Parts: sequence; structure tokens; C-alpha cells
Amino acid sequence: MAALGKIRSRGITLIIIIGIGLFAFIAEEAFRSCESSQNNQRQQIGEVLGEKISYEEFAKLVDEAQEAMKLMGQENLNDQQLNQLRDQVWQGYVQYQIIKSECDKLGLTVTDAEMQNVLNEGTNQMLMSTPFVNQQTGRFDANQLKQFLAQYKTQQQSNQQLSEQMQAIYKYWNYVEKSLRQQLLIQKYNGLLAHCFLSNPIEAKKSFEDETLESQIQLAAYPYSSIDDAKVQVSKSELKQKYEEMKDRFQQYVESRDIKYVSVEINASATDRAAMRKEFDGYAKQLAAAADPTDIVRKTTSSVPYLGIPVSKDAFPSDIAQKLDSMSVGQTLGPVENTMDNTLNIVKLVAKQQLPDSVKFRAIQVGGTTADEAHKRADSIYNALSAGADFAAIAKKYGQDGQEQWLTTRQYELAPSMDKDTKGYLNDLMTMGVNQMKNISLTQGNIIVQVLDRTNMINKYTAAVVKKTIDYSKETRGKIFNKFSSFASANQTPESIVKNAAKNGYKVQEAKDVTTAQHYLAGIRSTRDALKWLFNADEGEVSQMYECGDNGDNLLIVICEKIHPVGYRGLDDAQVNEMVKQEVMRDKKAEQLIAKAKTANSIAAAKAKGAQVMDVNQVTFAAPVFVQATGASEPALSGAVAATKQGAFSSHPVKGLAGVYQFKVVKRTKNEAKFDAKQQEQKLRQKSMQNAGNFMNELYIKANVVDNRYLFF
Repeated sequence: MAALGKIRSRGITLIIIIGIGLFAFIAEEAFRSCESSQNNQRQQIGEVLGEKISYEEFAKLVDEAQEAMKLMGQENLNDQQLNQLRDQVWQGYVQYQIIKSECDKLGLTVTDAEMQNVLNEGTNQMLMSTPFVNQQTGRFDANQLKQFLAQYKTQQQSNQQLSEQMQAIYKYWNYVEKSLRQQLLIQKYNGLLAHCFLSNPIEAKKSFEDETLESQIQLAAYPYSSIDDAKVQVSKSELKQKYEEMKDRFQQYVESRDIKYVSVEINASATDRAAMRKEFDGYAKQLAAAADPTDIVRKTTSSVPYLGIPVSKDAFPSDIAQKLDSMSVGQTLGPVENTMDNTLNIVKLVAKQQLPDSVKFRAIQVGGTTADEAHKRADSIYNALSAGADFAAIAKKYGQDGQEQWLTTRQYELAPSMDKDTKGYLNDLMTMGVNQMKNISLTQGNIIVQVLDRTNMINKYTAAVVKKTIDYSKETRGKIFNKFSSFASANQTPESIVKNAAKNGYKVQEAKDVTTAQHYLAGIRSTRDALKWLFNADEGEVSQMYECGDNGDNLLIVICEKIHPVGYRGLDDAQVNEMVKQEVMRDKKAEQLIAKAKTANSIAAAKAKGAQVMDVNQVTFAAPVFVQATGASEPALSGAVAATKQGAFSSHPVKGLAGVYQFKVVKRTKNEAKFDAKQQEQKLRQKSMQNAGNFMNELYIKANVVDNRYLFF
């Protein structure tokens, strides 16, 4: 009881202590929850219709697309190509999610039967990129696909190790099938939308008359440019009134930011260039004297590998490819500087041959416990085949199918390196005649090949190329880095940067409306960290110095000058203010010119008042008139001409986009086109669909798309 009394006597104190403890517990849990939420948010690439997509999910989509491109021969994507691929994947993902949401509401789906119909037709362009195209018909062959899938499934069930090639083809087909289903659903939705736009014979007849009834006019133009801007006074109230009229044009759906920045490129000095030129003079002498340039090219660390086999021009950079036809075999050219890619180049043409671009062949691989055993077994097989044995039967005996296959130059000419066995094998394949058979000895065994066809004879070149970027030295980099670093440290405010940049040899530049959808800040590569900083910065904040560009060859400091949030941009925005001001000035100039033109009752009178007079032919209601005197297309003028009788002078001046106009309809004729009601109705439907083409943009806005890719790529 005494203990209970003590507790009661200290009740308030205990309540406070317990309260603090509970608060600490709740706060800790809230902090953990908040931290977890922030971590999740950091891993989110974006959001569409409230559905979030994580970095892992998006990366998987990009990997699928990249693997598909590899199978089609597009490997080793550079930074720009990879960014383009990511953009395509993102845009495709967003479009599909939006369209799928609409289709779900409408009950639209793509059935398995519809998919099978597309496969059976075999004409869809997406299917033509698969390995299942019949070479004779040039169409996708659904039976080939069926056989492949059955073979793949059988190998899985028997737990046999699948070849890398089969795995790659299977993954590629899954990618194509998924993409095809998405494409068909989008087409179905677009088709449904298209059938919402109708026309009728009366509308078709009227539109045909509008297109074929042509007027020849005398036009008097009073350009707005004839009035000096300085003579037009614009008040704040007029700007405000016009802004309210135009406000919808200034709605912004994503946040953007205006920046000022100072960028410094680190380039090779004159001393650096002289040293590299001397080094290349030595390479040129070595290449000219070498019978085999393999080791020399490798030691130079050239960006163009030497394979030692004939390849097409596509295997070489464009500047090198342009030189090959003008060179003689054995000639060494260079050093030559290419300012386009900032490189020094040497090229030696080792050989030039006319060879097939594609070879059809079949092969039997022959192995053994030792290389000698494999060679002897291959000799026996080769002799049997030479004596007339069935190629497919012998291939089957050794666990192979001996199927016909095509080898194209593209499949090997962009390889980063090539061993001796592969060089010999490819050289034999490309130089063998049709129906010729050869027993090719390799290090670990033999391969017996028979060439069945050769197509598309082209020039191929064996050329050694030394191509290297004209790079700066450590000393040059250090000098430029230290100077700019000192400038950045001494100038920490926007005002001081703008004031002192020119004194230090730097230029302050601007970029307007930067968004998170951009890959490069101010067009400079590897600026992701600067972009991340920018969209966390406040107005007037100055960034640290960033090392960006290719290999850190660009130094950058950024000023966050202005933040434009989602919503309507106001009159205080300089760009908006200028646009509104120009509209008000145009209205005021139009008032002055209309007042001036009102008293003119003929073309001659209009000319006397300073109008520019010209003849304009083939004016129709269906298309805007282009006026050379003002350099503008004027839809209002087309309508006014159509409403004026032949021989009449326009009683009211026409306010256009670039001037005020008066005219006389001199002649009106009908061209010789013949009316086709169905064709005209179809044309009107297509035109209506084009006018409604912004529907996807409207759906995009309503989908509340969030794009955070800049945080990751």
C-alpha cells in the first residue's frame, strides 16, 4: 500500500515520464516509417495512374529490350544510344499503361485466337525480325516457331543443358510476343477510336467544293512590321486582360527550372598535341614496315580493333571507311586529324577482296579425347562425305542436326577481338565456292563445312587502323582544374559569378525550362549529379563544382535561377510576359491598320495608303493563304475570300496573324478534279482523327505521370 501511495503521490511526474517514453517510441517508429518510405521513394523510377514502378522493374524492361537489340546485331550501345533506348522503353511503358487502363474500362482485350491469327498471317513487321522467317516466302512461319518451342520444351523436360543460342532466341521470342500483344491492344483501341469519327455525303460534297473552288485575288497587305514597336504603348492593365484570355496556353504540367551556368572544357594543349603527333609518326613507320600489324595495333590501344579478316566498310568508322576505296593495297595513310571526333588516325590497307556478304552452309563439329583423335575422325568423316555419304545422316550419327544456316558479315565484323581458329574458319567460309566442302582443323578438334550458297558480292577490306582521341595530359588538366576550382571557391553567389566570370576568362550561359526528363544538363554528358542537385535546390542557390562530360573532361557550376512549379505560369515570368506583350502589340497594330484601311474602297486606294499589293492564285477555303509580303499563312484570309463574290472588293479589312488585308476577287474557277464521295468521306475521317490526335496527350496529363529517371540514369 505504501508503494501504491508513492506512485499516486508522483502520478503527474510518472504520467510525464511515461508520456515522453511513449512519444519517443512513437517518434522512433514514425522516423523508421518515414525513412522506409523515403528509401522506397528513392527506388521508384516513376508513377503512372497511381501505380509505381521501381528501379528494378524498369531496369528489367530495359535489359529485355537491350538483349533483343543484341540478338538483332546491335551490341555495345554507347551512352547516347542507351539513353535513347531507355526513353523508348519508358515511353512505351507509359503509353501501354494508359491505353490498357482505358481498354480495361471498355472491356477490350487481345485474345489468344487473335494472336494466333497474326502469327498465321505472318506479315506483322515485328515478326519479321525473328529467326522464324521462311526464306522462300519471306513471311513469318508459325510452324517454325512451333517446332522451336517444342524442341526447347523437350530439352527442358529431359534436363539437358540448353545452348546459349536457344536461350537467347527463347527470351527474344518472349519479348516479341509480349510487345506484339501490347501493340495489338493499342491498335484495337486506336481502331475503336477511329470509328468514332464519321462523315456523310453532304459533308463530303461541301468539303470537295471548298477544295476545288479556286479564287484568283489581288491582295493588299498592311504588315504589322510596318509599325515600329517603340510607337506602341502597352499598359499593365492591358497585359493583365490579355493574359487572362491566353492563360490556358501557359499551363505547365511538369516542374521546370531556369539555370545559369559556367562550363569549362578540358582540351589538349599545343604541347599535348605535339607529343601525340610525334608518337603517331612512330606508329605510322611501324605499320608501314609490318607484315602483320596485329601486335602494333594492340599496343597502340586503338579504339578500332584489328581482326585480320576481310570485313565490310560498316566495320570501320565513317572517316576511315571513306578513305579505303582511294587507297592501294599495302598503302599506309596518316597521321590524319579528324576534328569531328577529335582523333588522330592512321590506316594501312592490308588487302581488298570481292567476297559474299552472306554464305549459306552446313557443318559437322568433330571432337575427341585428344586433338589427334579428333583430326583422324574428321578425316574419316570427310572422306565418307566426299564419296557421297548423306551429310544429314552423318551429322545425326554424331548428335547434330547438320541444318542449313546463314552467316552474314554483320555477325562477326564488329567483334572486339578474334582468335586464330575463328579467323581461319571465317576466311575459309567466305572464300569457298558453292557446294565446296572443307575439313577445317582447329586447336581442339575439327569442323567439316559445306558451302551451299553465296549471295550479294561486295568489296571487303582487311585494314589496320590506329584511332585515338587527342587527349590532354595530367599537367594540362591540373592547370585548368586548379584555376576553375579557385574561381568556384571565390564566387559563391549568383551575383559574384556573373560579375567575375568574364574577368577570369569564363562565360555565363543560360538554359531555360530544364526538366527531369532531360538526360544531360546544358547538353553536357554525365551530369546526373548536377541534375539531382538542381531539382533539390532553392532559387538563387549555387552548386558545387562538378566534374562531368566524357571522362571528366568538363567542369561545371550551376545557378538555380528560377523554379517553375506545376500550374499556370504568371505574368511575372519573363517569357510569358513577352508573349502576352507581343499579342497586345499585335492587337493594337491591327486596330491602327484597320482604321487606316477602312477608307480604302479599291486596291488602288489601298496601295495609295501604303499597302503592299500582289496577285495570289489558287486560293481555296480548304487551305490557308500564304502571304509572301508578311511571311505568314493566314487562315482568316481564306475564309474571307470564300465569302466574297467574284469581282467584289472586301468591304471589311481582315485581321490576320501577321498583318491586315484587303482584297478583290478577280476570278473564280473550279479545278478539274472529280468527286468521289467515299474517298472524300475517308479523307474527312482521317482529318478528324488528326485533329483529335492530342487525345494521348490528354490521357497522359490525366494519368499524373511522375518521371524520376533522372535520379538513376
